[in-house]
Amino acid sequence: MKKRRRRLQILKGIGIFFTSITFLLLYVPILLILVLSVNNSSRSYGWEGFTIKWYTTLFTDDIMREPIMNTLSIALLSTLIATVLGTIFAIGIHSLQKKQRIRLVLMNNIPVVNPDIVTGISLMIIFSILSFTLGYFTVLIAHVFFSIPYVVLNILPKLKRLDANLYEAGLDLGCSRLGGIWRVILPNISTGIITGALMAFTMSIDDFVITYFNSGNEYMNVSTWLYAKLAREGRSSLTPVAYAYNTIIFILTIFIIVFINRKTERKEKLI
Repeated sequence: MKKRRRRLQILKGIGIFFTSITFLLLYVPILLILVLSVNNSSRSYGWEGFTIKWYTTLFTDDIMREPIMNTLSIALLSTLIATVLGTIFAIGIHSLQKKQRIRLVLMNNIPVVNPDIVTGISLMIIFSILSFTLGYFTVLIAHVFFSIPYVVLNILPKLKRLDANLYEAGLDLGCSRLGGIWRVILPNISTGIITGALMAFTMSIDDFVITYFNSGNEYMNVSTWLYAKLAREGRSSLTPVAYAYNTIIFILTIFIIVFINRKTERKEKLI
């Protein structure tokens, strides 16, 4: 018994050690960005005093304004379109026979596991064949394309947990087919829809590879703008304004995740 306890304690210690290392690798760079975003130094990593000027520059600098607006507009529009289409696709997939449903789920998962560079180049080739001019419109289509599977994956589990008789009961009580979907199905899978939308927004606002191959010369989001700046001027040109931008996005993402988790917990307690 003592040997077994010692083994369990050793395994537990090893697990805690590797878990701690993992969290350090994940969160130390984020904490470093937080610190650098309020560092008065523009070039050195050494601490030169507290300041918020990089945050004010973020919203007043004309050079950064266009990439930020491009990033946010594409993220919001693609999230809205992908959420609507993903919800429709998920409901359609769920209503199919088992074999057909499995095939479509597998097809839906391909873009998720596919490397971004393959997806980006494939879409670029398709746009070239269709003679589309690479720019804002092609980036929007590309972001909608790779966001939809994440929305579908988040909604399907909620549909599986949904009682199939609820929809039929809604029809018996006088709902039309579309009314049954709007009043019965959508409210019961709302947490999955919100989670899918959040995932789509996160993937879109953070994307570089697919945007890079499908943006052309007239469109730049924050990631492609930073890449072009670093490639042109070197790593020393990285401005702390970029740290401020990433800090705001990180805090906003954490806030949204906490808000959704609390809302989900409250809903589950009521059920």
